[in-house]
Amino acid sequence: MYISDEQIKLPEDCDTVVWKYLDLSKFVDLLLYRKLFMSRSDKFEDQYEGTFSEPTFEEIRKLSADNPDFLDFYKTRRKNIVVSSWHINEYESFAMWQIFTQKNEGLAIQSTLGRIQKALENEKTFDQYIGEVNYIDYKKEYIPFENSFFPFLFKRKSFVYEREIRIITDVTSHHLTIDNGLKIDIGIENLIEKIYIHPKSENWYKNLVTELVRRLGFDFIIEKSDLESDILI
Repeated sequence: MYISDEQIKLPEDCDTVVWKYLDLSKFVDLLLYRKLFMSRSDKFEDQYEGTFSEPTFEEIRKLSADNPDFLDFYKTRRKNIVVSSWHINEYESFAMWQIFTQKNEGLAIQSTLGRIQKALENEKTFDQYIGEVNYIDYKKEYIPFENSFFPFLFKRKSFVYEREIRIITDVTSHHLTIDNGLKIDIGIENLIEKIYIHPKSENWYKNLVTELVRRLGFDFIIEKSDLESDILI
């Protein structure tokens, strides 16, 4: 279930449009099992995930001089934090299609912040927090650590194009051993507003996705990406 935290930054408008770009197999898994996959934070490609900027690390190092467990807490916690990443944008992103889909056969889920919050009500075992990622200079800027989720809500400026919003869960208290991630229950009908098909996909692919969604019992609006629409001259 979604838990509100006043310390965590979020867009004020619950109608803020968000996207998730994924391949067909992950999409089918989502619909078939009605579960959202959340990746273990230390498995992301960016090695800085869940770590601190240099100014913050120096402060933590000094604080932990007489209490090594203080620093060890942050080092080990990454394997107990799972994340689902979404892209904030009113429109489709050509860059996101390029980065997160392959072979012209991906698709994108269009949702809103409010829809995600509502969809998370289906999950009863784990608590979820949602936060907007801040992009900073890790050599110069400070990451606060008053909230234990803050290391997972900051990234280097090199990733600012992602415009990311994150669903975050801490499973520490559940004493689980997580491999690559964790699946949580999600209200699919609340989560998905529209489905967009890869701009370079063939018509047969859109027909396939449409039929697949119908056979699984859903009636989502399915659109072909506007990025490949016919020119007017």
